[in-house]
Amino acid sequence: MVKAEPLTRAEALAADIESMIVERGLGAGDLIGTMEEFRDHSGYGRATISEAARLLNDRGSVEIRPGRGGGLFVAQPNPIVRLRHTLLTVRRMPTTVADAIAVREALEPLIATDAAQHRSRQDISDLRRHMTHLKRATTSTDRFMRANWALHERIAEISPNHLAKAVYLSMTRFITEMSEHADPDDSRKEDYLRLRLEVHAELVDAIIAGDVARTVAAVERHHAPS
Repeated sequence: MVKAEPLTRAEALAADIESMIVERGLGAGDLIGTMEEFRDHSGYGRATISEAARLLNDRGSVEIRPGRGGGLFVAQPNPIVRLRHTLLTVRRMPTTVADAIAVREALEPLIATDAAQHRSRQDISDLRRHMTHLKRATTSTDRFMRANWALHERIAEISPNHLAKAVYLSMTRFITEMSEHADPDDSRKEDYLRLRLEVHAELVDAIIAGDVARTVAAVERHHAPS
């Protein structure tokens, strides 16, 4: 059995602070404590406390406010970014996530038509496998979105345009990494996921057929409000 690595002092302090939030019943925006208070109570140095604060901030648990009256505050609930009829919960930088979605969608016509023109037998096999995963994920919006992103990454990998491919993949992976949860913004989850499955099935079929005009039409449908 592999033994778990012991917590560093910063990790242990971060865990204590998270427990403190729960035990005190603190809510979003409440002050947890100042850096001086954490130093006095824990006995740790400034570097350890700063590292613990950074860990908690990266997790989205706390907000660090510098200056007079500053300290560690309970973070606000994770922001929401809209993607068509889907609401993405993101850890931080919602504006940047929205920008990444816009860049990704602007590149999709180029990426998809490249795929239609350059797909290989292996690409076709992989795309069909990804579609199978997408069909199996229709019971959960969150699972469906992640299977969807994985499918689009595989489509992008076909493109011989290295710059467009690199930008597209970096945008998709950034959105994936920053998104914690996905939910429909209305009660039509089953209808919506079934429609999106049909849209992606047509896109993949067009790429496999090598039909550029059909692929362009599929991308337009993919981007159309639903």
